[in-house]
Amino acid sequence: MSHSYQLIWFRQDLRIHDHAALWHATQTGPSLALVILSPEQWQQHDDAPIKIEFYLRQLQQLKQQLDQLNIPLLIQIIPLWKDLPDFFADLLQQLEIENVYANIELGVNELKRDQTIQQQLNQQQKEFTLFHDRTLFPVASIRNQSNSPYQVFGAFKKTCYQRLQHGLPQCYPAPQRQQAIRLDFSLLQHTDIQQLQHDYRKQIEHIHFTEWQVGEQFAFSLLDQFIDEHLADYKTARDLPAVSGTSQLSAYLNIGIISIRQCLQALFRQQHGHFEIQSEGQQTWLDELLWREFYQHILFDFPQVSKHQPFQPQTQKINWRDDPIALEKWQQGQTGIPIVDAGMRQMLATGWMHNRVRMICAMFLSKNLLIDWRKGEQWFMQHLIDGDLAANNGGWQWCASTGTDAVPYFRVFNPITQSQKFDPDGQYIRQWVPELAQLDSKIIHEPYAKNQALILDYPKPMVDLKLSRLRAIEAFKSH
Repeated sequence: MSHSYQLIWFRQDLRIHDHAALWHATQTGPSLALVILSPEQWQQHDDAPIKIEFYLRQLQQLKQQLDQLNIPLLIQIIPLWKDLPDFFADLLQQLEIENVYANIELGVNELKRDQTIQQQLNQQQKEFTLFHDRTLFPVASIRNQSNSPYQVFGAFKKTCYQRLQHGLPQCYPAPQRQQAIRLDFSLLQHTDIQQLQHDYRKQIEHIHFTEWQVGEQFAFSLLDQFIDEHLADYKTARDLPAVSGTSQLSAYLNIGIISIRQCLQALFRQQHGHFEIQSEGQQTWLDELLWREFYQHILFDFPQVSKHQPFQPQTQKINWRDDPIALEKWQQGQTGIPIVDAGMRQMLATGWMHNRVRMICAMFLSKNLLIDWRKGEQWFMQHLIDGDLAANNGGWQWCASTGTDAVPYFRVFNPITQSQKFDPDGQYIRQWVPELAQLDSKIIHEPYAKNQALILDYPKPMVDLKLSRLRAIEAFKSH
């Protein structure tokens, strides 16, 4: 007797707990799972090798979890998304798929891809059901009184708070184990990902793997540890790059090892799931989660940010400097500004950079060097394990004063002042700029300031911070 199956297409959501598409599919009938790997598409999107390697390791964990649920997982390499409609046409015929389920992805290319596949499935009288799973609230559901999307974070946050007062979004349970399904995947050229994983691992041999374990249970333990041990001090500690004061969950949220709903539920566990803010740390982390939410909604409502365009169109005319040598010094952490160099080197060495330092590095490139923020945005995406289009673009456009609710163009971080304030003892600088490790904490932030004759194996500042700040203000003022 032949069976028809439900198909769950996993994308940036490699988990079995609190997974909307997985839950709904398995409630409907016997289910199969699919993961499509698209190396050429990843390259076009500037996905970092460390992020892809992390994804592939988590994919192996997901396969083990699905095996325990008797859900067969088909893994296919389809280099480019334009080939997906033909692939689905063949797949649905061979496996007698009734419906396809997936969680929505919000980038312009992803939405177009899904629209094309929707048309293909409709021609075959099949359903393609998409769920809002990456955000707390469905995109297009948070609107102002004019029924327009918010462009200012404060107003967006206020509406989110009002929605949360009515109840926190609930998590989906993991599905029950289903009866075993026997399928002959040999007809479909099932992919062994070990060679692909080996190829990406070779690209990042210099990076410290031990910092990035995979698995839902590990992500849960990180979340619990953060709530129990670091939340109380989060408001202050999150800005100190030398201490472990942040949740370290961004990479896990990005590929969906853990969900945003799970984070919110954990945050209000002591209040038994009720929206009652009882500490500064709790409110500060909630606001950080909502900044993430805000940029996801911006990505959907203002598709130009997916197309390398500034949110504020008038800033398109800014006369950015074309200086490949200066750009490379910034990329390699050789600017002569210790806090900037520490951040850039941390990213190259680990695939991650502290958020406060990301802002300092981004503003130094876009303001003090007056180099197009898009070059920095691309470099970050190519190296960050948590590289997310919405958050990365939002952060860069905020720092460059081209984005929604961005910092005013005349507000330019002084990286030395930032360094003295948030890394007062120079501990972070010493870790990532060892040439300066022996310097006293009073001079480590600006080693040549009082002694130009000081001999160090470290470059002198590539720009004068005051003059470059004025240059940036003039460039923005004229547009």
